[in-house]
Amino acid sequence: MEIIEENGEGSENISEVQVNSQPSGLSKTAQKKRLKQLRYEARKAEKKAKMKVEKKREGERKRREWEEKLASLSEEERSKLIEERKGQRKERMEKRSEEREHKIQRLTKAKENGQNIIIDLEFSHLMSRAEIQSLVQQIMYCYAVNRKCPSPAHLWLTGCKGDMESQLQRLPGFDKWIIEKENRSYIEALEDHKENLVYLTADSDTVLDDLDPNKIYIVGGLVDRNRWKGITMKKAQEQGLQTGKLPIGNYLKMSSSQVLTVNQVLEILLKFLETRDWEASFFQVIPQRKRCEADSGEPQGEEDEEDCQEKDNESGRKKQCIEAASNS
Repeated sequence: MEIIEENGEGSENISEVQVNSQPSGLSKTAQKKRLKQLRYEARKAEKKAKMKVEKKREGERKRREWEEKLASLSEEERSKLIEERKGQRKERMEKRSEEREHKIQRLTKAKENGQNIIIDLEFSHLMSRAEIQSLVQQIMYCYAVNRKCPSPAHLWLTGCKGDMESQLQRLPGFDKWIIEKENRSYIEALEDHKENLVYLTADSDTVLDDLDPNKIYIVGGLVDRNRWKGITMKKAQEQGLQTGKLPIGNYLKMSSSQVLTVNQVLEILLKFLETRDWEASFFQVIPQRKRCEADSGEPQGEEDEEDCQEKDNESGRKKQCIEAASNS
C-alpha cells in the first residue's frame, strides 16, 4: 500500500495512484467506502508501527531496570531474586496449563451435548485467494471464541478441501483443534440427520425465536456475499433443507444489509446460548458502526475517530483470541 506522508499525517493523504486505481464501474458509494477503508488501513499501519517502536522501548527499559537492580544487590540477594522470578514464572505456566486443560474438557464435553454448528466451506471456488485467507482468519477467530466460552458449541467444518484445507492446515495448532473437520459436504457427513439441518440465511422467511439443541445450524462460509446475493438460500432450497434467520430486525436496525461475517454470526449464537437473550447478544457482538441512526442516536456521516477506535478495539480483541487459539 503506497501512502504519501506530509507533515507526519500519512493517514490523511492517500496517494492519487490509489484513488485513481480503484476498480472501474464502482458506484460513488462504493468508491467512498473504499476510500474510507484505505484511510483506516493507513491509520492502522501507522498505529501498528508506533506500537512496535513503543513495545521495543518498553522492553529495553525493563531490561535495563532489571540489570541495574541485579547489579545493586549482593550475590546472595541476587540469587534469591532470580529464584523468586523463576518461581513466579513457573506459577504462571502452571496456571495457563490448568486453564488450557479446562478448555479442552469443555470442548470435549461439547462434542457430546453441545449445540452443533456447521461452517459450510463449499464456496471456496467463488472466492479469491485473499477472500479465502480472510475466511480462514474468521474461522480461527470462531474457534478461539468458542474455546473461551463457558458452554461452547460443537463446531464442524464441512467441505474442507482444496485451497481452503491447505490454508487451514497452515494455521498453528490446527491439527490439535477439537472440532469436526470434514472433506465431505454436510449432506454426506450428516445424511442421517438431514431433517435437523437448518441453514442460517438472511433471505429466509423463518425468524428464529430460540435455538433448538436437536437442530444442527449451518453458517455459510462466504466472504463478500454482496456479489452472491441469495446463494445460501438457493442452496438450502435445492437441498430441501430448513432455513432460518437471526431476529436482528426485532431488536435493532442495521446501517446496511443484515449480512454479517462468519465469526460475528457464530459469536452471536454463542452469546445467545450463554444468555438466552437475543438483544444482549446482538448489541454485544454487532459493531456500533453497523447500526443505523435510529439505534445509535447519532448521525452516520464520515468515518470519525470513534469509528476507527471501535475498529481498532475489535481488531485487538480478535488478535488476542487468535493468539489464544494458536497456543491451544
